[in-house]
Amino acid sequence: MKKRHFLKTAILASTILASTAAPVIAQEKTEFRVAWSIYVGWMPWGYLEDSGIMDKWADKYGIDVEIVQINDYVESINQYTAGAFDGVSATNMDTLSIPSGGGVDTTALIVGDFSNGNDAVILKGEGDLASLAGAPVNLVELSVSHYLLARALDSAGLSEADLDGVINTSDADMIAAYATDDVQAVVTWNPLVSAIMEEPGANKLFDSSDIPGEIIDLMVVNTETLAANPDFGKAMVGAWYEVMGLMAAGDEEVLTAMAEASGTDLDGYKAQLASTQMFYDPAEAVSFTQGADLPETMTNVAAFLLDKGILGEGAPSPDFVGVEYPDGSVTGDPNNVTFRYDTTYMQMAADGAL
Repeated sequence: MKKRHFLKTAILASTILASTAAPVIAQEKTEFRVAWSIYVGWMPWGYLEDSGIMDKWADKYGIDVEIVQINDYVESINQYTAGAFDGVSATNMDTLSIPSGGGVDTTALIVGDFSNGNDAVILKGEGDLASLAGAPVNLVELSVSHYLLARALDSAGLSEADLDGVINTSDADMIAAYATDDVQAVVTWNPLVSAIMEEPGANKLFDSSDIPGEIIDLMVVNTETLAANPDFGKAMVGAWYEVMGLMAAGDEEVLTAMAEASGTDLDGYKAQLASTQMFYDPAEAVSFTQGADLPETMTNVAAFLLDKGILGEGAPSPDFVGVEYPDGSVTGDPNNVTFRYDTTYMQMAADGAL
């Protein structure tokens, strides 16, 4: 299952697309396209499209919103960055590095959840994080798994230099790789984590619940498009929180549809939800987004991306991209703000104003 990863070449390609495209001034329009890819916290987007809920909310505002599933997560963000979509499901890290790092002003319209155990560092056999010193670690390079490893190592007073290398391994190959004698440790995400943890001797050393609120799953949209078309934001957010209400109520028909669309069953999907901090209530999403921890998280993410050479083309420092928060404060370069957390529309949902 594809989820939340990217390659350096993809980032460079998206940066080139963003920098070479002719400037486009956003205008009022009535037709919008949004891309999403399969992950536990993004399955509602597929359900919104299939159930007609998105159409209902779009009709309310006199617009049309097409929600398109893209099997390749990287490609979905690249296409958004190039202007083929008005919005895309993405993590905070990937938004910062690809569209925002490439100069495309992007707004987090919906803060949907954060990983709370879905991503994990797993050792084969007994040991702790210190046991990773001198060992190779298999993961999807330059992904949220790579970020999780960096945070795990830091918590143990280690760095990537203390390892016997990081081995880039596709998510599709991770389970098979873990079964080989050469692999000593892996970092991956659900449902792969659940499958690997069923193997004898699998030892979870660290997971995203140890860094709560840092791996955040979003629906991001083009800032200029949103500013010119507020009804687009209203329709998207209204439809999203209608489905959040159904999920919070435990509607098994809805959850089963999402489970099957993601390639698992109801129990499997519920297990993934259990390690995902979903913000079913828009007020909770607003509170999280306005919280004091988010700027620190984004500063840590920017430092990681710079260290890996993927914080925008030629970024001279972790402050290269400005990130604006709901109170107007900025981390990074205030003269290059291309990533914005805006709670306006989520607050409308919380107030029943949509």
